[in-house]
Amino acid sequence: MTYAGDTSQFEISNRSTGKPRIALMGEFSAGKSTLCNLILGETVLPTKVTATRLPPVWVAKGDTGPIRMDRSGQIHEVDLDGLDRIRPDNTRYIKVHKSAELLDLCDFVDMPGISDPNMSSLAWDDVIVETDAVIWCTHATQAWRQSEAAAWQSLPEKIRDRSLLLLTRIDKLIAERDRTRVLRRIEQETAGGFRGIYPISLTDAMAAGEDPDLLRDAGAEAFANGLVALLSDLGSLQR
Repeated sequence: MTYAGDTSQFEISNRSTGKPRIALMGEFSAGKSTLCNLILGETVLPTKVTATRLPPVWVAKGDTGPIRMDRSGQIHEVDLDGLDRIRPDNTRYIKVHKSAELLDLCDFVDMPGISDPNMSSLAWDDVIVETDAVIWCTHATQAWRQSEAAAWQSLPEKIRDRSLLLLTRIDKLIAERDRTRVLRRIEQETAGGFRGIYPISLTDAMAAGEDPDLLRDAGAEAFANGLVALLSDLGSLQR
């Protein structure tokens, strides 16, 4: 079904709310969708479709049903259980609404994995320029590959200056010396290109619930503080 009439309320370039938009980026299976679920405290998409190749998924505050914008600018209602049938090459983004309090402060855009050879860069090129910052997820066990560094350098400089880097699956590095070695390498290779680098175990953070000690040990507390500081700065930039 296609919506009739004015579609400006759905345009990702519309700045009427004044809220910043944060893109979640990284290679396929780097933890972007899990991160989105963690920071919002609720599941954004049905579990069975999270591993499929999807166009950008824009998450905003509200109770309106999910929609899809195609590349001609038309808005369509969409069934989340049928996302595996959506063609990324003909879809600019999918938009879903959730009730999380954090969405009062910002929107999130879960971007396609940059490493998928079957996914054209068009899937995120025309959306990323409408975002204000990036949370980049990289596997701690194979962190910051050349393909990631190249994709990162292709982003607008103003976005890169405002962004965070997450070393996901840090729990896979058991020895503290290995964690320290990887973190030092990433700090050298990114050369201060991120405003903050945060090792985190998303699975441990998800399992921690509201336990502050477990959240701290998982790396979620430090990341949450970094995100709050980022949103505070972006709020100042938006005014």
